[in-house]
Amino acid sequence: MTLWRIRATVDDRPGYLSVLTASLALRGVNILSVQVHTTEGGAVDDFLVDAPDTLDEAELIAAVERGRGRHCWVARSEARGLADQPTRVLGLAARLVHDPDATGEVLRALLGADEVTWRPVPAATRSGIDGMTMLLTDPNGGSYLLRRVAPSFTPAEYARAQALLEVGAAATRRCAEQVTVVLPDGAELTVRPAGADDLAGVLELHQVCSARTRQRRYLGGASLPSPARLRRLLEPARGLTLIAATTGSDGAAESVVAMANLLAEGDEAELALLVRDDWQRRGLGSTLLRRLTRQAESAGYAAMVLHVQAENTPMLRTLRRLSRPTRVQQDAGLLTLTVPLTTGRPVDRSVAGADLPTAVESTG
Repeated sequence: MTLWRIRATVDDRPGYLSVLTASLALRGVNILSVQVHTTEGGAVDDFLVDAPDTLDEAELIAAVERGRGRHCWVARSEARGLADQPTRVLGLAARLVHDPDATGEVLRALLGADEVTWRPVPAATRSGIDGMTMLLTDPNGGSYLLRRVAPSFTPAEYARAQALLEVGAAATRRCAEQVTVVLPDGAELTVRPAGADDLAGVLELHQVCSARTRQRRYLGGASLPSPARLRRLLEPARGLTLIAATTGSDGAAESVVAMANLLAEGDEAELALLVRDDWQRRGLGSTLLRRLTRQAESAGYAAMVLHVQAENTPMLRTLRRLSRPTRVQQDAGLLTLTVPLTTGRPVDRSVAGADLPTAVESTG
């Protein structure tokens, strides 16, 4: 038996696919997988088949045509074609996430393209397909031109390729936003936007933090937040979450040592920090606070709000280092600190940053 790929167009009407498959079955052809691509010209059926060694390309084409198929394309296939298509696409996406520079190779593997060319200018014409040519918009800028001898590209293939480019662009943006910071004591950490795949590391961070540290972060208690709540914090609907992690040098896995949340509501954004106990008083809190403040300003928020226990002198000391006007409201043992981020709003200078409750120690 020999593996073949067969692609043919049939009328997109009930029963037409069964006529084609029956014609192949009469010649001992075993269909291993089939994908259906809907087009304006009909349903394009893409088969992976196992055919008797006695059948050649011409006989397979004849069998397709007897089954009311048209625009037939037939080519030998390899054993790797047996891989489940969704699994194969997910594997290519994973490769792209880890190596965004492999975009061209990934597109070639996905579509069996004979030529993949990246151009530094946007597509001069509308992206899409034209027979054996495909033009894709690169979300990072520029465009990709793909060609293959046969068969013609389909809209489904175009959609898959463009979706893969979006995955690669997201990975590239995340790498670009990642920075290495050096703390005053010389320790190096990676600071980057958080994602859903950081859940395990953030769960571990909460587990190793002391009850006092967790209680200062969440105010209401020292219990561990649920995974569902942490997922929402990692990918807020509006705002940003940063994590700081050890660089994982010498083959060691990275370890998340701090999480900083900027959660937006209306024109204000609430900020909160959680720093692992052994990384407190080393400048990390101040580093994260400054980065989130710049992010809040660039996003156009009017003010940044922090809810801090009055006895949390380390956090108050960290906020003082911003040297920004700060409004303070106190309700029993809880302070609400508001840092205006736009110049158009009035600020009560009598409660500016210099008048924050004095801190005697520092996390940042």
